[in-house]
Amino acid sequence: MTRISIQRHYAAMQPLLTLGQEIRARGHLDAKLVELVLMRCSQINGCAFCLDMHSKDARAAGETEQRLYLLPAWRETRLFSESEQAALAFAEELTELPSHESVSDALYAQLRQHLDEAAVIDLTLLVGLINSWNRLNIAVRTEGGHYKPAAH
Repeated sequence: MTRISIQRHYAAMQPLLTLGQEIRARGHLDAKLVELVLMRCSQINGCAFCLDMHSKDARAAGETEQRLYLLPAWRETRLFSESEQAALAFAEELTELPSHESVSDALYAQLRQHLDEAAVIDLTLLVGLINSWNRLNIAVRTEGGHYKPAAH
């Protein structure tokens, strides 16, 4: 059962929506990578609404079902590029923040082999953004399963 209707408070969500649109519009991150990161963070946080949304958006953007099925075990497959692996590792560490030592120099160096500074900033903003959405949807118990993707 949903506790609060997010739609009723849509104006309050505008800064989050705008940030997401701006990250995508800048084009520093591949559209499929964006959806993979959004899905992986949502898997970690257990946000059903965001998983529903981003799995459908990923498929609409051309992502394969096989990669989506194996996303939780991305380290154990060769289906993800080195660039995607670096971004997913970065997203996981920022989401979990096991310690203040998260995002080691080695991980950051690996990420920088694939992404320039602007892309790293956008990736960091994207991870922060989806963690905010996850927490919001979990707090108000937004139900997953009814999202319809926009036409891509």
